[in-house]
Amino acid sequence: MESIAEKFLYASRWLLAPIYLGLSFGLLILGIKFFQEIIHVIPLIFATKETDIVLLILSLIDISLVGGLIVMVMLSGYENFVSTIDLDEGSEKLSWLGKMDAGSLKQKVAASIVAISSIHLLKAFMNAESIDNEKLQWYVIIHMTFVVSAIGMAYVDRLNHH
Repeated sequence: MESIAEKFLYASRWLLAPIYLGLSFGLLILGIKFFQEIIHVIPLIFATKETDIVLLILSLIDISLVGGLIVMVMLSGYENFVSTIDLDEGSEKLSWLGKMDAGSLKQKVAASIVAISSIHLLKAFMNAESIDNEKLQWYVIIHMTFVVSAIGMAYVDRLNHH
Protein backbone atom coordinates (compact mmCIF):
# COMPACT_ATOMS: atom_id res chain seq x y z
CA MET A 1 0.00 0.00 0.00
CA GLU A 2 2.80 2.40 0.92
CA SER A 3 4.59 1.72 -2.35
CA ILE A 4 1.45 2.47 -4.38
CA ALA A 5 0.91 5.73 -2.49
CA GLU A 6 4.54 6.77 -3.05
CA LYS A 7 4.36 5.98 -6.77
CA PHE A 8 1.11 7.92 -7.08
CA LEU A 9 2.56 10.93 -5.25
CA TYR A 10 5.69 10.85 -7.37
CA ALA A 11 3.69 10.56 -10.60
CA SER A 12 1.49 13.49 -9.55
CA ARG A 13 4.39 15.84 -10.27
CA TRP A 14 3.24 15.65 -13.91
CA LEU A 15 0.24 17.76 -12.89
CA LEU A 16 2.68 20.69 -12.96
CA ALA A 17 3.52 20.17 -16.65
CA PRO A 18 0.33 21.90 -17.97
CA ILE A 19 1.04 24.82 -15.64
CA TYR A 20 4.51 25.29 -17.13
CA LEU A 21 3.02 24.94 -20.61
CA GLY A 22 0.51 27.64 -19.66
CA LEU A 23 3.40 29.93 -18.79
CA SER A 24 4.55 29.66 -22.40
CA PHE A 25 1.17 31.07 -23.44
CA GLY A 26 1.73 33.88 -20.95
CA LEU A 27 5.05 34.54 -22.67
CA LEU A 28 3.28 34.69 -26.03
CA ILE A 29 0.77 37.22 -24.64
CA LEU A 30 3.64 39.29 -23.23
CA GLY A 31 5.37 39.27 -26.64
CA ILE A 32 2.20 40.48 -28.33
CA LYS A 33 1.90 43.31 -25.79
CA PHE A 34 5.57 44.24 -26.34
CA PHE A 35 5.13 44.67 -30.08
CA GLN A 36 1.77 46.39 -29.61
CA GLU A 37 3.57 49.08 -27.60
CA ILE A 38 6.22 49.51 -30.31
CA ILE A 39 3.66 49.66 -33.14
CA HIS A 40 1.60 52.16 -31.15
CA VAL A 41 4.50 54.61 -30.73
CA ILE A 42 6.09 54.42 -34.21
CA PRO A 43 3.67 56.86 -35.91
CA LEU A 44 4.02 59.28 -32.96
CA ILE A 45 7.79 59.04 -32.52
CA PHE A 46 8.64 62.58 -33.66
CA ALA A 47 5.81 64.20 -31.70
CA THR A 48 6.50 62.32 -28.48
CA LYS A 49 8.37 64.02 -25.63
CA GLU A 50 11.69 62.58 -24.52
CA THR A 51 10.39 61.65 -21.07
CA ASP A 52 7.50 59.74 -22.66
CA ILE A 53 9.99 57.84 -24.85
CA VAL A 54 12.08 57.01 -21.79
CA LEU A 55 8.94 55.80 -19.99
CA LEU A 56 8.05 53.65 -22.99
CA ILE A 57 11.53 52.15 -23.11
CA LEU A 58 11.35 51.44 -19.38
CA SER A 59 8.03 49.68 -20.01
CA LEU A 60 9.65 47.59 -22.75
CA ILE A 61 12.54 46.71 -20.44
CA ASP A 62 10.00 45.79 -17.79
CA ILE A 63 8.19 43.49 -20.23
CA SER A 64 11.48 41.84 -21.24
CA LEU A 65 12.42 41.25 -17.58
CA VAL A 66 9.03 39.65 -16.92
CA GLY A 67 9.54 37.52 -20.06
CA GLY A 68 12.93 36.37 -18.82
CA LEU A 69 11.39 35.58 -15.44
CA ILE A 70 8.70 33.48 -17.14
CA VAL A 71 11.31 31.52 -19.12
CA MET A 72 13.42 30.97 -16.02
CA VAL A 73 10.48 29.75 -13.91
CA MET A 74 9.00 27.69 -16.74
CA LEU A 75 12.18 25.80 -17.67
CA SER A 76 13.81 25.54 -14.25
CA GLY A 77 10.55 24.63 -12.57
CA TYR A 78 9.93 21.91 -15.12
CA GLU A 79 13.47 20.57 -14.72
CA ASN A 80 13.37 20.70 -10.91
CA PHE A 81 9.88 19.38 -10.30
CA VAL A 82 8.73 17.38 -13.34
CA SER A 83 11.42 15.93 -15.60
CA THR A 84 14.78 16.75 -17.13
CA ILE A 85 14.74 18.44 -20.51
CA ASP A 86 16.60 16.22 -22.95
CA LEU A 87 18.05 18.25 -25.81
CA ASP A 88 20.24 16.97 -28.62
CA GLU A 89 23.96 17.56 -28.21
CA GLY A 90 24.11 20.06 -31.10
CA SER A 91 21.10 22.14 -30.04
CA GLU A 92 21.27 25.48 -28.27
CA LYS A 93 21.02 24.53 -24.62
CA LEU A 94 20.88 27.38 -22.14
CA SER A 95 23.97 27.36 -19.93
CA TRP A 96 22.00 27.45 -16.68
CA LEU A 97 19.54 24.73 -17.67
CA GLY A 98 19.86 21.78 -15.32
CA LYS A 99 22.10 23.71 -12.93
CA MET A 100 19.52 25.79 -11.10
CA ASP A 101 18.02 24.19 -8.00
CA ALA A 102 14.86 25.39 -6.26
CA GLY A 103 16.84 27.65 -3.90
CA SER A 104 18.76 29.45 -6.62
CA LEU A 105 15.55 29.72 -8.66
CA LYS A 106 13.90 31.50 -5.72
CA GLN A 107 16.86 33.89 -5.47
CA LYS A 108 16.73 34.69 -9.18
CA VAL A 109 12.96 35.22 -9.04
CA ALA A 110 13.40 37.54 -6.06
CA ALA A 111 16.16 39.49 -7.84
CA SER A 112 13.97 39.79 -10.94
CA ILE A 113 11.05 41.06 -8.86
CA VAL A 114 13.33 43.68 -7.31
CA ALA A 115 14.51 44.75 -10.79
CA ILE A 116 10.93 44.96 -12.08
CA SER A 117 9.89 46.90 -9.00
CA SER A 118 12.85 49.25 -9.52
CA ILE A 119 11.70 50.03 -13.04
CA HIS A 120 8.15 50.68 -11.84
CA LEU A 121 9.51 52.96 -9.12
CA LEU A 122 11.69 54.84 -11.62
CA LYS A 123 8.69 55.28 -13.93
CA ALA A 124 6.68 56.62 -10.98
CA PHE A 125 9.45 59.09 -10.07
CA MET A 126 9.70 60.28 -13.66
CA ASN A 127 5.96 60.96 -13.49
CA ALA A 128 6.09 62.24 -9.89
CA GLU A 129 4.33 65.54 -10.61
CA SER A 130 1.14 63.68 -11.54
CA ILE A 131 1.27 61.13 -8.68
CA ASP A 132 0.14 61.82 -5.15
CA ASN A 133 2.98 61.91 -2.59
CA GLU A 134 1.29 59.31 -0.40
CA LYS A 135 1.06 56.96 -3.38
CA LEU A 136 4.77 57.51 -4.14
CA GLN A 137 5.56 56.77 -0.52
CA TRP A 138 3.68 53.45 -0.79
CA TYR A 139 5.59 52.61 -3.98
CA VAL A 140 8.87 53.09 -2.11
CA ILE A 141 7.65 51.06 0.89
CA ILE A 142 6.53 48.20 -1.36
CA HIS A 143 9.81 48.30 -3.30
CA MET A 144 11.86 48.25 -0.10
CA THR A 145 9.77 45.30 1.11
CA PHE A 146 10.79 43.42 -2.05
CA VAL A 147 14.45 44.39 -1.50
CA VAL A 148 14.48 43.33 2.16
CA SER A 149 12.67 40.07 1.30
CA ALA A 150 15.20 39.25 -1.43
CA ILE A 151 18.10 39.96 0.92
CA GLY A 152 16.45 37.87 3.63
CA MET A 153 15.91 34.93 1.29
CA ALA A 154 19.51 35.12 0.08
CA TYR A 155 20.75 35.22 3.69
CA VAL A 156 18.64 32.22 4.73
CA ASP A 157 19.79 30.31 1.65
CA ARG A 158 23.41 31.11 2.49
CA LEU A 159 22.86 29.85 6.05
CA ASN A 160 21.40 26.63 4.68
CA HIS A 161 24.46 26.01 2.50
CA HIS A 162 26.86 26.29 5.46
